[in-house]
Amino acid sequence: MTDAEASNPLFSPYQLGEIVLPNRVIMAPMTRWRSGPGFVPLASTVEYYAQRASAGLIITEGSPISEQGRGYPDAPGIYTRDQIKGWKAVTDAVHQKDGRIFIQIWHVGRISYVARLHDLPPPVAPSAIPAPNQQMKIGGQMVRPAEPRALELTEIPGIVDDFRRAAAHALEAGFDGVELHGANGYLLDAFAKTGMNARTDAYGGSIANRSRLMLEVTEAVATEVGRMRTGIRIAPVNPTNDSSTDDAQELFEYIAAKLNDLQIAYLHVVEGTSMGDRNTPPFDYSRLRSLFKGTYIGSNGYDPELARHAIETGNADLISFARSFVANPDLVERFKRGLPLAKLDPETLLGGSDAGYSDYPTLT
Repeated sequence: MTDAEASNPLFSPYQLGEIVLPNRVIMAPMTRWRSGPGFVPLASTVEYYAQRASAGLIITEGSPISEQGRGYPDAPGIYTRDQIKGWKAVTDAVHQKDGRIFIQIWHVGRISYVARLHDLPPPVAPSAIPAPNQQMKIGGQMVRPAEPRALELTEIPGIVDDFRRAAAHALEAGFDGVELHGANGYLLDAFAKTGMNARTDAYGGSIANRSRLMLEVTEAVATEVGRMRTGIRIAPVNPTNDSSTDDAQELFEYIAAKLNDLQIAYLHVVEGTSMGDRNTPPFDYSRLRSLFKGTYIGSNGYDPELARHAIETGNADLISFARSFVANPDLVERFKRGLPLAKLDPETLLGGSDAGYSDYPTLT
């Protein structure tokens, strides 16, 4: 390591629970729409993640916890024996390269395109509120999410158990830990926010009630796999998937404080608008940092200099990078050497063949 590298905290080790990360450059979760029959990870998925094992920590793409929790084409799941076996090949390959890897577990809630495409039962949500501004090009056609139905109160314990079971499957598959997807308008985020939750029972109305499912799921997963193997990703003001609330600052300060009480490993925060302005809408992320005493992962719009500043000033412990990791399997080395980054091909980001997946070049 050069003197310049040694003085940059981005490349310094970090203790995350029982795991020592060799650097603080985290691979963020990114949906890629690639799996085999039965939504099992592919051989190319094994290669894709192994290529990026130099990250301080890999956090995988969102992996559905159940058939009900699926919403996108070809997202590899974590709810069948074959899926567990497929992910075990991934974790083995990453560990053979001295990498560390958490899986992000996911219930899409109301954002289900597969329900529309395949005439499946309606997706579930806190309330029967659709996402009218969302559509995606799938199979050559523009598709909107299916209309959701509200979860019955009696169904909610089953959702919690699906998350718990998926977390147990993750350890069986060899993952070092689990990240809950609590962001971007998906089920846990939808319950928490006023724009998606109109319930009047114990899971609606007050901040405490709306936060209840996220916290119950976190507690169940942490109990199952260990608190230091559990993290969560949130997005207080990101409008992705028509996510909105009228009390973001108060809501997420409450959530951060309660997550701190659960003593989980980390809080992973999408700051600002995903792939957009980090400062819009305005939000005081320093308040979350002060309320959550565990590891804080900053995400969205970081470059190496901004990442270094965030770590040096104590605003974050770790920084996650998304699309730059897609096009640069050796992102950590490129950052260390101050080299230009390869450009992402957006046409191959989602689905399709191995083109734009495991074929991006590395430095020679």
